[in-house]
Amino acid sequence: MELQDTPEEWQIVATTTPFQGNKTSVRTDDVVMPDGTVARRDYQVHPGSVAVLALDAEDRVLVLRQYRHPVRHKLWEIPAGLLDVPGENPLHAAQRELYEEAHVKAEDWRVLTDVYTTPGGCDEAVRIFLARGLSEAEGERFEVSEEESDMELARVPLAELVRGVLAGELHNNCLVVGVLSLSAARAGDGVDALRPADAPWPARPFEA
Repeated sequence: MELQDTPEEWQIVATTTPFQGNKTSVRTDDVVMPDGTVARRDYQVHPGSVAVLALDAEDRVLVLRQYRHPVRHKLWEIPAGLLDVPGENPLHAAQRELYEEAHVKAEDWRVLTDVYTTPGGCDEAVRIFLARGLSEAEGERFEVSEEESDMELARVPLAELVRGVLAGELHNNCLVVGVLSLSAARAGDGVDALRPADAPWPARPFEA
C-alpha cells in the first residue's frame, strides 16, 4: 500500500452558494456516494493560506498572540495570512506576512509541510514555511488594524513550544503542525532535506 493522499472527485449533481463573504464563501454540493445515493455536503470555500515558522540563531521561534473571535481565545500563533491573489506565489505571500506581522525578513526559506486544516468542512490548504537567517526589515512598520492592533510578539525557544503543544496549552493549527514538523525533521533527515521554497503545491498551483 502506497501511503500517499491522492486526488479524486465524486460526481456533483447540484451546487449552490448560500453565503458569499468578503474572503470566503459557503457552498452546498449534492454528491453521489459510492452506493449511488446522493448526500448533501456544506463546506467553506477558502482561498488558501501560508504560515511561517521563523527560527532565529538562538533556536527561538517568532510567535504572536492574537484574539480569535470564533473560538473566544487569544492564541499564540506563527505569522500567517491568506493567499489574496489567485495563483499567487506562496513564498511571496509568506514573505509579505512575515514583514507585515513581525517586520522581519529571512535569508533561507524551505517548505516545512502542507496541510488541509479542516478537510471535513473547509477546503483551506496551508503551506507552512521554515524561515531562517532572520533580520529586521527595512523601512517603516506595516500599519495594523482590527484584531492585529492588539497583537503581541515574542521569541520563544522551540523546545518550550513543543512542550506547550503536548501539554495542551497551545492550540493554533499552524503553530502545532509547524513546531512538531520541525522537531520531526531534525530527528529525521535534517532541515536541509526539506523541500525547496518553490516546491510544487498541487492544492494551490502557482507561477514561479
